[in-house]
Formats: sequence, C-alpha cells, structure tokens
Amino acid sequence: MSTTNAAAKSRRWTREESLIVFNLYVRIPFKDSNKAHPDVRHFARLVDRTPDAVNMKIGNFGSFDPELKKRGITGLRNASRLDQEVWNEFHANWQELIEESERLIAERERVLEIGSPVPGDAVSPPNRDGGDYPAIRRVREGQQFFRMAILSAYENRCCITGLDLESLLVASHIKPWAEADKTEKLNPQNGLCLNALHDRAFDRGLIAVADDYSVLVSSRAARSASPAVREMLLAYAGRKVHLPSRFTPRPDFLAWHRDNIFVP
Repeated sequence: MSTTNAAAKSRRWTREESLIVFNLYVRIPFKDSNKAHPDVRHFARLVDRTPDAVNMKIGNFGSFDPELKKRGITGLRNASRLDQEVWNEFHANWQELIEESERLIAERERVLEIGSPVPGDAVSPPNRDGGDYPAIRRVREGQQFFRMAILSAYENRCCITGLDLESLLVASHIKPWAEADKTEKLNPQNGLCLNALHDRAFDRGLIAVADDYSVLVSSRAARSASPAVREMLLAYAGRKVHLPSRFTPRPDFLAWHRDNIFVP
C-alpha cells in the first residue's frame, strides 16, 4: 500500500475508504480530531492517505451532523455526494455498515502486518454462515464499536453523575439488544453512557429518562430507607442528563424503555 502523496491527493475517494473513515468519525470525539491524532494517523495508513486528508474527510462528515450544527459547528463545506451517501447508509442500517466497515478495517490491518496486496475496491459481503467471520465475532466487534461510539459521544462521562473513570463506564442500550432490530442494536442513538451502578438500575427499571431528558426514579427506590439509595438514586430525580456531543438519544427509544422496563 504505497503511493505518493501526489497520487493519493489526485485519486478519488472510494466507498470502501469512506466507510473506513466514517467508522473513525464515530469512534473519536469530533473536537479531538486532528492530523496528529494517533487514530487519524493509523487510519490514514489504512486508506493510504495523508492524516490531513483523513481529518478533512472527518470534517466533511461533520457537515451532515445535526448535533454539531445545533452547537454552531458546521464541519467542512466540500463534502461530496459519496460522503452524503455513506452518511445516509450508516444511519439507515448501523449494524450492516458497522460489520462491513469493521471487516474492511481488519483486512487492511492484516495487510499492514504481513504486507499482502490490498484487496480491490469491490466489497464482498461478510460470510454470515460462519467460516472466517462467524456470528459471535460480528456481535463482539459490533458491541465494541457501540461502546466506543457511546463513550466518544459522551466524552467519557456518565450522563447522570458525570463520573469519568472509563473502567466504570458502560455503553448502556436504551432498548435492549434482545428487543432491538438490526437497525436499532448498534444505533448510537439507542445508547446512554452510564456508570456501572446506574446502568444496572436502568436495566432493572429503577430509573428512566423522560422526553425532556430529566431523570425519573422508580417508586421502588423512593420507598427505600437506605441513605445510599437516597444519595445514589433519589438525589438525581428531576435532574437533566448530560447530553452527548453527537447521537442524542431518540425519544422513541426512551419511551420504549419507560413503557416496557421502567417501574413508575
């Protein structure tokens, strides 16, 4: 995978390369993206582009992000039709596009390790019957991606308490994995960044999030006489969660959780 910088600048971006960089777009906070970022530099090697070119591509994707626009961040203005298509593809089917982009990344990382020729731009679908890409591996990689996307969007802070110890943070599904369809399982808008305690409380219906993003606490918790319950759960009732920089939780997911898991 060696071309001159001039050649890399002159050739058009392919769908394959764009999928790989969009994967990176979701992995790292937009504000942290720059040509010196180690992940930007690594992904630049994967797509045989300069770090500056990869960082600009991230800026192109940012121009479509409604959450960034709400914060007055417009991204770059030279986004292509392909950039828009890749953005739309991911948002229409997160699971399939994450699987595809993760496979492409793995292929190119193997190329870097062993120096084999790069496969052509034609993308073959993952082997869904097992073999080199078994279902258990796809699920694991998808869940790893979901965690990175959620922690990145919430800038590594619990959205209720503000706790910022990554080892204690969980990318919590609002609509559980078992209940979600393939367009919902890995959708970052179906996630909250919670610490381990509040993740468990959310899963057990002891807390929920209202449409105005305030914390709801179950009457089961309110009946407890424990000072710890008052301090760790009841104290947050009515407070607004810290919203992410991207991928704000969808109201329909929050409503599903309130209707099916939360105990008022």
